[in-house]
Amino acid sequence: MNAPDALLRPFEQLSFDDLFVRSHAADPGSHNVPRQVPGAAYSRVIPTPVAAPRLLAWSDVLGESLGIARPAPGGGVVADVLGGARVLPGMQPYAARYGGHQFGQWAGQLGDGRAITLGEIIDRAGQRQELQLKGAGRTPYSRHADGRAVLRSSLREFLCSEAMHHLGVPTTRALSLVATGEGVVRDMFYNGNPQVEPGAVVCRVAPCFVRFGNFEIFAAENEAANLQTLADWVIRHHYPHLGEPGPKAYAAWFDEVCGRTALMVAHWMRVGFVHGVMNTDNMSILGLTIDYGPYGWLEGFDLDWTPNTTDAEERRYSYGQQPQIAYWNLTRLAGALSDLVGDDDALRAGLERYRIDFGTHWSQMLADKLGIAAQAGDDPLIVELFGLLQQTETDMTIFFRRLADVPSDADATAEQRLAPLRDAFYAPGAPSGEHGRVLADWLARHAQRVRDEAEPPAQRIARMQRSNPKYVLRNWIAQQAIDAAAQDDMAPTERLLELLKRPYDEQPEHADLFARRPEWARFKPGCSALSCSS
Repeated sequence: MNAPDALLRPFEQLSFDDLFVRSHAADPGSHNVPRQVPGAAYSRVIPTPVAAPRLLAWSDVLGESLGIARPAPGGGVVADVLGGARVLPGMQPYAARYGGHQFGQWAGQLGDGRAITLGEIIDRAGQRQELQLKGAGRTPYSRHADGRAVLRSSLREFLCSEAMHHLGVPTTRALSLVATGEGVVRDMFYNGNPQVEPGAVVCRVAPCFVRFGNFEIFAAENEAANLQTLADWVIRHHYPHLGEPGPKAYAAWFDEVCGRTALMVAHWMRVGFVHGVMNTDNMSILGLTIDYGPYGWLEGFDLDWTPNTTDAEERRYSYGQQPQIAYWNLTRLAGALSDLVGDDDALRAGLERYRIDFGTHWSQMLADKLGIAAQAGDDPLIVELFGLLQQTETDMTIFFRRLADVPSDADATAEQRLAPLRDAFYAPGAPSGEHGRVLADWLARHAQRVRDEAEPPAQRIARMQRSNPKYVLRNWIAQQAIDAAAQDDMAPTERLLELLKRPYDEQPEHADLFARRPEWARFKPGCSALSCSS
């Protein structure tokens, strides 16, 4: 339901605050050139104006929760501000300083190289929310880059942020997409073929954008006072239920970060999402999915699949590795907080909580996906299924969604059980032969377990459908929207925004998007694999 107009304000009438800026050490330097920034949590940066900002897309759902009226076509003042061409009173724009481990190696200072936080507002629920522009120009942390972003990456982040929210996955959000009217040069696959692409800026929204790397840089540079100030600030404003900051609260805070991270990653696994670049600087201290770069969705079920061309050889950040990498990243955060917490046993307990919580969440989510009861330890039925799904190319989303349609009657034939699932397989006639026989046997044993557990069928099917989305933001679908947007056609984007608000509903009018990856998309750039370039 749309919010009453009286509760929504024009963007330019919002009241902006600068709590983060007022609370932390500022970079004393004022030159907006790439450089090392010691002793500070952020640098003040004004977005670099662009030629012709124009509003391309707007999230009504997020706008209404923030209390912001939908802008007029083109955007006017909103496009100017959210495109980086204008700063409103109360805004104190800044880029945050942080470090991080990238692909397993300490990378030193990183920071917001193309992100600039404008300020904070209070949403309709009374919660503080930061508005951050991605692609609004160079900052002291841009290193050799220009701080800009292109339409393809900005539209992908805009759509996926909102899609993940409606899937029930903890995530940062996206309010708007603004075209800059300027070209940006990018070498999409780092292969010596740079191209001029249309530029765009996405406005990201979250209670805060603090990452594991914000703490790592302070620990690495022995900035103990800054580290404690940041930890105290995060606890007071985002974990206030833990009480006044101190050794006990620090340990409880790390424990909760571990728990939130476990839940987030379990949800990634549930919906077949692959982040693609799980560096510690891309891990939110609030347990939110952050930084939608070379992400992807499993088209064929493959534990080793990664969408990131940079990771194609090592596959460090592949689908099946995500739970372990999150644990590894948390150990890096534990190391950064060790002196502050002063109790390594407490930190180890937090890491153990991650391990236990992830196992619990993932077991329950898998049970819900299959419509069975969760059981302790490795469930042989699930382990066998994962092996079967990888023996021939099988669409994860379609298989699990259609599993609810498989008859559980004892007298159902093998073909009756296989028939609802055939659209999930890429090979013509699959499943067939020995694989088809083994899968049919698995389905029979799954049906027997369903009958043994005796959950009312309607209740079981509803549980399965709540856990198995019908629609996800497949890369080939996003690429079609990108291609259209490049021709000033935003209709596919608007269609996706509406579709992805209800990913668990049937929505038969959008049935063409409940489909396997078409062959034209198998090796098409943007559909099969992506790089960190944007």
